[in-house]
Amino acid sequence: MEDIQKEIRNAYDVIKSGGIILYPTDTVWGIGCDANNAEAVQKVYRLKKRVETKSMIVLVNERVLHYVFKNIPEVAWDIIEYSNKPTTLILDNPKNVAPEIIASDKSLGVRIVQEPFCYGLIERMKSALVSTSANISGQPAPKNFSEISAEIIDGVDYVVNLKQNDFKSAKPSTIIKLKENGEVAIIRK
Repeated sequence: MEDIQKEIRNAYDVIKSGGIILYPTDTVWGIGCDANNAEAVQKVYRLKKRVETKSMIVLVNERVLHYVFKNIPEVAWDIIEYSNKPTTLILDNPKNVAPEIIASDKSLGVRIVQEPFCYGLIERMKSALVSTSANISGQPAPKNFSEISAEIIDGVDYVVNLKQNDFKSAKPSTIIKLKENGEVAIIRK
């Protein structure tokens, strides 16, 4: 049986030491690190062969959301409460994260997680967890662990030993951009 607490401890130790992990999320498998660690963020960009001008999202719980954003539009709470699937919100003016993950328009994608491993890891970290799909930039996002390339698996410092035999097809989250002025745009349904 999978030991979620052991996996949280192992992943936390790797992240705390500046490493990057491969882990299951409430959507697709992700590559992640401490959102405050600029060197670890650079490792993720290098592994994905991704241009640094393309920002990444972070995963949080409600407490950490307040650590990352000072001004959270009221509509964000309604979207979070009433969404029936994982939803990433793009919000303005994040704080307490590495500048490398902030988009050029000073926004950052953020998702409150429900997945137990991610939630437990974020609780332990007390900060945001970088999350980007477990693929080389430009390649399709893997629908489950079996579709993740050896290059990605070999390139991370730790592979979380949970849900690796779950073969259901995962789907990316809905993405909604919320501007501080109240403007709302649906980026991906």
